[in-house]
Amino acid sequence: MAAFVDQAQLHARAGDGGAGAVSWRREAHVDRGGPDGGDGGHGGDVWLVASVNQSSLLGFRDHPFRRATDGGHGSGQKKHGARGKDVVVPVPVGTVVRDAGGAVMCDLAQDGDRFLVAEGGQGGRGNARFLSNRRRAPAFAEQGEKGGEHWLDMELKLMADVALVGFPNAGKSTLISTVSAAKPKIADYPFTTLEPHLGVVRVGGTRDGTEFVMADIPGLVEGAAAGKGLGHRFLRHIERARVVVVLLDLDPLAVHAPAEQLRILLGELGSYQPELLERPRLVVGSKQDLSPAPGTPAPGPPAPGTAAEEPCDLVLSAATGAGVQVLVEKLAAVVHEARAAAVVAATSAVVTHRPAPEGVTVQRVSPGTWRVEGRVAERAVAFSDLTDDGALSEAVRRLRRLGVDRALARAGVRDGDEVTVGTMTFTWGEP
Repeated sequence: MAAFVDQAQLHARAGDGGAGAVSWRREAHVDRGGPDGGDGGHGGDVWLVASVNQSSLLGFRDHPFRRATDGGHGSGQKKHGARGKDVVVPVPVGTVVRDAGGAVMCDLAQDGDRFLVAEGGQGGRGNARFLSNRRRAPAFAEQGEKGGEHWLDMELKLMADVALVGFPNAGKSTLISTVSAAKPKIADYPFTTLEPHLGVVRVGGTRDGTEFVMADIPGLVEGAAAGKGLGHRFLRHIERARVVVVLLDLDPLAVHAPAEQLRILLGELGSYQPELLERPRLVVGSKQDLSPAPGTPAPGPPAPGTAAEEPCDLVLSAATGAGVQVLVEKLAAVVHEARAAAVVAATSAVVTHRPAPEGVTVQRVSPGTWRVEGRVAERAVAFSDLTDDGALSEAVRRLRRLGVDRALARAGVRDGDEVTVGTMTFTWGEP
């Protein structure tokens, strides 16, 4: 059985762009043929796509590398290089992507959502592109741009209608195995369940029935919201649930009384994410067959953030089946209401996430030394031969058009300072 993995890293490497060609038309009976170098092809992109056919991030645990192919180089007769092939990486619905600093880059919450995780490098333009009335014989072309390369962190937040929350060994795994086809490991010791399990529950007939997804969340302990044990790893799977079922252990030998269990569990949910206490919620007593006096347990003092004492909605025994069907029918009704109340944009369009375009920045490396960074600035000087006067003048024109000279002046650059842009280093001097 494949393991469930909800955290993984991804190394995405897009393809490099192909180089433009420096070529001249040389044919019989054609005088002064002129430049005919073709453009290089763009490098392939790396895309993440949310798919319902993926259930975990297991495929990234041992193999985090995904790479697209490079673009082809241009050639004579204005022949352009081939574009590199994109790589489409399927990930589970509910995958959150973060950069190396921990900032959220995208949340792929719907089937088909796409994220451009690494953009392929643009192909260089051939010398035929630089022909003009003033420049009749351009002897230079652009180099291909390097493709994007990133290390990213991915985490999966399960998409379930109902989340089962309770202390270890409260009967959550037994309940989900009873009402669905899920087969979690079941044993009579705490922390039997070490990973979430999903089960599909059906109420009613094939045509007119209701289906909802139930998640068996591993047992919580006091202090889980503060990171005790594996609290954060488990709690994040509750964030997207429409309905929360709090399962209270009615076994007289349980570590905590039912009222204390309710107080601790609601307190942990509220501490982790206060809005979880506002979700539709059912409080269910489990293991009714072990309770000396089956019935509704006293709820005890209200949890922080709740307005009043909350009685147990119903009790059941997953072992004997008593009360299970009542719970399933009640959950179906609550889930139906929660789905109807959800504010969802009335559109079927797939969401495409793209990183924001980068600007031009100036950094002071050391006294008298500066570096200009930014994709557009580096591309402006990406020529095959900067010793060529035409290529150098074109690079200077592009940098001025980008406002690099004004940015350097604002940063405090002085005459005689050394400035580096991409592969070009020059001495600054006011015109």
